[in-house]
Amino acid sequence: MRKSAIAWATALAFPFSVTAQTQTLDAVIVTGSPVIEGNSTDTFASFRTTVSAQQIEDLNAVDAAAALRRTPGVSISRFNPVGSFGGEEGGAVYIRGMGTSRPGSEIKTYIDGIPFYMGVWSHPLLDLLPINGMDRLDVYKGPQPQVFGNTFGAINLVPKRASSQDGVRGDASVRGGSFGTFIEQADLSGRSGDFDYSLAQGYATSDGHRDDADGRLANVMGRVGYRFNPQWSASVLLLAVDNTARDPGNADTGVGQGDRYDTDGHLAALTVEHDHGWAKGSIKFYENSGKAVQKPGLTSKFDMYGVRWREDFKPWSGGLVSTGLDVDSLSGKVSPVGFKSRQFTITSPFVSVSHSTEVGNGWTLTPSVGIRSYQHNQLANEVAPHAGVILAHEDSLALRANFSRGVNYPGIDAAVLSHLISALGTSWRSLDAEKMNHKEVGLTWYASPATTLDVAFFDDDVKDRYVFAFPPSVPAPAFLNLGSYGVQGSEVMVQHKISSGWSVFGGWTWLNSSKSDLPYAPRSNISVGTNWRGGPFRVSFDAQNQSRMTVLGQARADGSANTSKVGGFTVANVRVGYALPALGSRGEIFAAVENIFDRKYEFRSGYRMPGISAQVGLKTSF
Repeated sequence: MRKSAIAWATALAFPFSVTAQTQTLDAVIVTGSPVIEGNSTDTFASFRTTVSAQQIEDLNAVDAAAALRRTPGVSISRFNPVGSFGGEEGGAVYIRGMGTSRPGSEIKTYIDGIPFYMGVWSHPLLDLLPINGMDRLDVYKGPQPQVFGNTFGAINLVPKRASSQDGVRGDASVRGGSFGTFIEQADLSGRSGDFDYSLAQGYATSDGHRDDADGRLANVMGRVGYRFNPQWSASVLLLAVDNTARDPGNADTGVGQGDRYDTDGHLAALTVEHDHGWAKGSIKFYENSGKAVQKPGLTSKFDMYGVRWREDFKPWSGGLVSTGLDVDSLSGKVSPVGFKSRQFTITSPFVSVSHSTEVGNGWTLTPSVGIRSYQHNQLANEVAPHAGVILAHEDSLALRANFSRGVNYPGIDAAVLSHLISALGTSWRSLDAEKMNHKEVGLTWYASPATTLDVAFFDDDVKDRYVFAFPPSVPAPAFLNLGSYGVQGSEVMVQHKISSGWSVFGGWTWLNSSKSDLPYAPRSNISVGTNWRGGPFRVSFDAQNQSRMTVLGQARADGSANTSKVGGFTVANVRVGYALPALGSRGEIFAAVENIFDRKYEFRSGYRMPGISAQVGLKTSF
């Protein structure tokens, strides 16, 4: 953790935004931090939490929901051990109460900075986002216009890359256990001079803990890179996924039982990067597409392509200018209802400036300001300003304050609903973007080389939520910007390294919403974890206590209310590994037990999650 502190302080003294911090992640992993790798603040006072490949392994996670289930500020919903049934409560991730609207969502998901989600219904599909082969998952809590646009929060999956040294390395693992669950994953990376490559493949299947709770995930991802000279490089990233999940149905009524949800998708991206010391940047050209088939129900297909360009300059001592341009174009179809969308294109340039200056006695002050503008080919244009300040004392303490505006446009989903509900006509074309004003203050205190404390207080005001309404509340059926609500909250996270082989983590999130029925926003969420290594043994333990919460997605119908609730719960898991050098330097056999106290809990009423369950497996490496 101290290594991370030094890297963070260096990023303030020589500000280079997110890139400066990510350089040190591989070195930090060896400390064995439980639950999360750590938190970081960029030079614009924006906050993010990182879960690395090591935490993914320690949590025995098979998908993004499992990997983020203990991350402070994040809540999840799911039905099955493997596979997500749809993009709502059957498999979803929420950030500080955001991301609950359906259709449409206030948060978006990315792979290597490239948007990848269900483009027709404008919300994430977790089964499109494989976590094997990923170096880390970054959770951006609140709008950060200098990084991502058209969203109130983001989850970015960053693929692994080959090391800087020539050679080849790889890992492969298999595990199986309760409910007929079987999971196989492999990744390979290598470098030879200026050429590098990586390949990851995964397959998971389970019969589920209930009838019709089965699911299957299959994915493959590859990356090839070439360094032209010390300054310039290029790479190609390819991803393909094919998945299925079924609905076990409400245990009390049987509603939905046996329904099936199939997804497939692919992503392709070409990235050109440069690093000239005083300036660095990248441009990404991408294309992705996907399909979701609900049986019985609709078949939804989307196609997205675009460009992501970013440049960071250090034109003067202590200064940083970040600028760039995002162009995203999206279209979709829904059958058998005969819907075909127009092309939705958002052009979004941005610029941000920060300056770091010494103010005496070891203190550094870094104010910043920036703006992102939006030009939409179907809806009204918008702007999103942001400003922040960081006051840091050497590598021991940093205070931060940040204001940012989030913009979230209605997507193809509004046009689809208008097609399905003909009375709405073309009223969706008069909609404005949803907006959120985000305010946050916080501190990071490195109390000792072994202890880090992060505290955040935030206030989010959402307005212009788009809904459809009917008489008598409105003169005629129409889409309107009517909804508004607020979420206030706080987060506290502590990481402590007791010894070289023992570390602990504790986190607490408190949320208070002006909307009493805001779903998946529990008032209190506590997560803890510990990692211990002794001789050949490695033990990882994690637990969560979550308070009672409202569930089901926020509907787009005006006046709709969420009345369904689920009770609070406390769930704990453990994983024990035993190193076997014969299987390679990272080889081991391991056993994992989930819900070790056999607690009853659920994320939707009538959809009880598994009781105590176990898996055993082995991992080999070279």
